[in-house]
Amino acid sequence: MEGPRDSDRTREQGIDFGDLAENLATHEYPATTAELLADYGDTELSCSNGTQTFRSVLEPFADMQFDSAGEVRQAVYTMVDETAIGRKYYSDRTPPAPGEDREGPDESF
Repeated sequence: MEGPRDSDRTREQGIDFGDLAENLATHEYPATTAELLADYGDTELSCSNGTQTFRSVLEPFADMQFDSAGEVRQAVYTMVDETAIGRKYYSDRTPPAPGEDREGPDESF
């Protein structure tokens, strides 16, 4: 049985690539940031708490060349803002971090 291809996975790590997943998978590489933004810059990336354009996420990599769709996706994971975070600072398994104020009693199930 074959595993999923990059283009089959449109949602990963809180980001829904939508049609961009297929576009990146079939794009000819190597490709520069400028080429990718010219083709897909206005594409919206849906996140748990909003959207961002592909352009706003990838622009910090202005002079970069990507050798694969996987490299582009990794750049997106690195640069997407907090809209991709579900519940910020959420952890019910760890003690409070220094300076963190948690309300309510400590409970264990």
